[in-house]
Amino acid sequence: MSARSGSDKENAPRIDADEILAGILEWVDIESPSHDAAAVNRMVDRVESQARALGGRIERVPGRDGFGDVLTVRTPWGGDGPGVLVLSHLDTVHAIGTKEAENRIRREGDRVYGPGIYDMKGGAFLAHYAWRHLVRLGQETPLPITFMFVPEEEVGSPTSRALIESAALRNKYVLVTEPARDGGRIVTARKGVARFVVEIAGKPAHSGARHEDGRSAIREMAHQILELESMTDYERGVTVNVGLVEGGTGVNVVPARCRAEVDVRVPNPALAEEMVRRVEGLTPVNPDTTIAVTGGMNRPPYEKDAGITALFEHARGLAREIGFELGDVKTGGGSDGNFTAALGIPTLDGLGVDGYGAHTDYEHMLYSSLEERATLMLRLFQTLE
Repeated sequence: MSARSGSDKENAPRIDADEILAGILEWVDIESPSHDAAAVNRMVDRVESQARALGGRIERVPGRDGFGDVLTVRTPWGGDGPGVLVLSHLDTVHAIGTKEAENRIRREGDRVYGPGIYDMKGGAFLAHYAWRHLVRLGQETPLPITFMFVPEEEVGSPTSRALIESAALRNKYVLVTEPARDGGRIVTARKGVARFVVEIAGKPAHSGARHEDGRSAIREMAHQILELESMTDYERGVTVNVGLVEGGTGVNVVPARCRAEVDVRVPNPALAEEMVRRVEGLTPVNPDTTIAVTGGMNRPPYEKDAGITALFEHARGLAREIGFELGDVKTGGGSDGNFTAALGIPTLDGLGVDGYGAHTDYEHMLYSSLEERATLMLRLFQTLE
């Protein structure tokens, strides 16, 4: 890159919060719930068209299993050598119509509301904007940049995980545009996530005439729920949550079946192995019932190793140059960063907008975070090598 004169620098395009806001709101206006492939692909269409306008090299993998397409965009410079992988997801947890009802798109002072604006269309657009700003400046970066937009992160990335891991192994760094936490902190560690389905089979009977012949699957599940929930250990950072339960066929029938879905969070691989073993080892209290457990680890633990520490310190130095202090946090929520960090690729997560209320009807981002977060993303692109 050539040096710029003082007057050139003064006349260079500047990062502009209003411009960023307009772009984010355009993306938020295209609602894209995970299980609506057509809706997600409308979002993919928009991002693809904007990326083509910047000269991006496009690869679009058709969706499967009812999910949308995976979009990969590479900068026109740097070839296909190892570079920076930027991970974003275009799906949200919010149903079509949320933008006009439960969480209308609107600005109230520093807060800007809308479905998925914080998690994570705000952050996804920040990365796109930083690239667009580089193009306007006429600059290239030391490393090529690959942007990957996935369609189903909110449900565990079942169709995109292999593509994410393959892309990560071809790059030196991974930047994840999930939202910032706790007043602008980025994420340098996440708990691993396991999901299980527990199914219990009993024996049906008439609840009045032959109650004694029945073996209640719901009663047995009640015992198993207490056992599962007792596995929570805050001191070790383990949580077990039975979040969904359904069973039975009628109020006057001893229930012959019951099903529960279980979420487990663990901080490290050793505890992941232990908890998988314990859940899979559930045994019935009533020997006349049977238990079947399926599932396992959905996202491996994301631990702050030496590579992540060095990458964070680099980002913190850039933030100080920009004019703010950057902190980091370990969170219990999972993301696609879990996959890449577990592969040993230095990964920084939570580089998106600051805000609050992910997945709620009051989800919002902070307008005041836009310029500094976009500038940090830009400086990471300019300095990673």
